[in-house]
Amino acid sequence: MKQTFYSNGKLLLTGEYVVLDGALALALPTKFGQNLIVEPISTKQILWKSFDQDGSVWFEDAFTFDEIIHKPFDAENSVRNTLMEILHEAFQMNPDFLLDKNGFAIHTHLTFPKNWGLGTSSTLINNIGQWLNIDAFELLQRSFGGSGYDIACAQKNTPITYQLIDNKPHVKKVSFVPEFSNYLYFVYLNRKQSSKTAIANYMNKQNEIGKTIEQINKITQSLLSNPDLRAFVYAMEKHEHLLSDVLETSTIKEALFDDFKGTLKSLGAWGGDFILAISKENPEGYFKERGFETIIPYHEMILK
Repeated sequence: MKQTFYSNGKLLLTGEYVVLDGALALALPTKFGQNLIVEPISTKQILWKSFDQDGSVWFEDAFTFDEIIHKPFDAENSVRNTLMEILHEAFQMNPDFLLDKNGFAIHTHLTFPKNWGLGTSSTLINNIGQWLNIDAFELLQRSFGGSGYDIACAQKNTPITYQLIDNKPHVKKVSFVPEFSNYLYFVYLNRKQSSKTAIANYMNKQNEIGKTIEQINKITQSLLSNPDLRAFVYAMEKHEHLLSDVLETSTIKEALFDDFKGTLKSLGAWGGDFILAISKENPEGYFKERGFETIIPYHEMILK
């Protein structure tokens, strides 16, 4: 019997990097996500095919049950190794799915281009968690690592706060419906960043991070009190400069858009994927003139 699973993509509005150390983060599930379709086959293997948003196949391979159990390493295929790691850890958590059964044909379908950074991996991990009835947060830690906010977004259909307390995820649905959302845009920088690399760089630059976390927590809480546009802009600019100091990195506005008449905030791993643009005038022309073609209004991106 065919089974279909779906998970939401994610954007992190506050708390990038410091969410790893227990900061209170505001995260936004997106209208974009990924499906996983599982059908039984007669041979003991997994036939895997991954489709991008345009319908093209971006990954295809076959995994025997024995390979999944023993996890051989392929020096020439990092995508295969990553998927093998996830499947191997899923097997460790639920061995029954490979015992005394036939195999599976699995198709994944993204509803966003895979290079957008909205959670190709987290939506996959959460879908596998749903399929095998295992804890997606634990599967993430066993395979990729990270804070887990992206798994929480995969599972929720409204904005959430996310915080690690004693290394355990605490997720709360919140009301975040800014009245000025028509001034908010997400701009894709087309500079894909490695989450693992970005996290490693952050870990190497920590210095009295506790004070920064306190300030980020206050910013997150201030956004939940329905701020007006002016207060929201102030919060985003303060957040950007706080993390700029921690990371010893220029803000995105300083680095690329110093003449932009509005506010810009980095989202996720700094320097790539999406940024938030706050502007009373549609900024599409400004960014397209500079070679950035993907500008998505808030209401087209974020689940409410």
